[in-house]
Amino acid sequence: MTSQWRELLPQAAGAASPETDLDASARAAQFDAMRGGSFASLASDTGLIAVNGADAATFLHGQLTNDVERLSPAQARLAGYCSAKGRLLATFLMWRDASPDATIYLACDASVQAAVQKRLSMFVLRAKAKLTDGTATHVLLQAGGPAAEAVLAKTFGSLPASALTAVHGTLGDAPTSLVRLPDAGSARSLSRFLWSVPVAHAAAVWASLVQAPGLVAVDPALAAWLEVHSGVARVTTATQEQFVPQMINWEVVGGVSFRKGCYPGQEVVARSQYRGTIKRRLHLAHVAGERPSPAQELVEASDPDQPCGMVVQAAPAPTGGYDVLVELKLAARETDDVRLGKADGPALAFAALPYEIVDPTEAPSPSSQASSAAAS
Repeated sequence: MTSQWRELLPQAAGAASPETDLDASARAAQFDAMRGGSFASLASDTGLIAVNGADAATFLHGQLTNDVERLSPAQARLAGYCSAKGRLLATFLMWRDASPDATIYLACDASVQAAVQKRLSMFVLRAKAKLTDGTATHVLLQAGGPAAEAVLAKTFGSLPASALTAVHGTLGDAPTSLVRLPDAGSARSLSRFLWSVPVAHAAAVWASLVQAPGLVAVDPALAAWLEVHSGVARVTTATQEQFVPQMINWEVVGGVSFRKGCYPGQEVVARSQYRGTIKRRLHLAHVAGERPSPAQELVEASDPDQPCGMVVQAAPAPTGGYDVLVELKLAARETDDVRLGKADGPALAFAALPYEIVDPTEAPSPSSQASSAAAS
């Protein structure tokens, strides 16, 4: 997994418990850097699977919820891996590098990487594709802001201009890739990138980032706040097989293609989209008290015996407490009295996601098309 990253970059691994080990001024400085300054952080909670071979794209295309065959090196895409029942086993950020073998990389939660890599490998059969542990060859760093961009430009020249686009280069003779991540709602003015750095160059790259004037090294646990505010959920071991993609807005953020061929669970996912009414969605909220855990139940205060949702992700918030992504019944959200764990548990204070819930299978109205054109 990513333990070797922590050994390679111990200064980037962060405190064991940023809630208690960081003093108030250091914590505030790190959040300020993420909200409007420049920052860098080790993506120590992220695993990486590398897929090589002549049939790599074709194989993955038949396994994942998004189009892999038409994935170009200039793009990155979100994708899911479902069980036969249409329940997510993993969520991925995927990209294809520009090396001669055109390796496809799947970034997922570190806790599910090994099991998902093993499961996918079982279905390779006669396909010319091989899945390996990408964390053995590349370290993932998250960085953003003007000072970080100045460092990145020395390797890549031009940077990805919009979310889910990618550029590629080399460090020594090893390939390196840079993906622009979706904007975080509370820090939309801040560019945010995921840099896949060859292990042999990781220490030097990290030093170039943290020595950049005005850049702040951020604890990985605090950097998770940006991911929560992007509204792009990740599946962990605790939440595997809990969600059909629509329950965590996966089709809204572009993680599902309804025009591609079959994949495990495709019929269930398509039926949920075209024939069913989606009754559960992902929401952003804030909660006080102790740190919520993925899969921790949520209840309505008026009906505490029946869970109405669960925690998907949680991260420390700048002003204390935790910001969370939660999967929740729409009816429960309307009551606006949802509690963590029990009727007298901490109340959730809901906030707006950085995107609208739009059905990707429906053609946009003329008015929305005009609005999009004006915005661009």
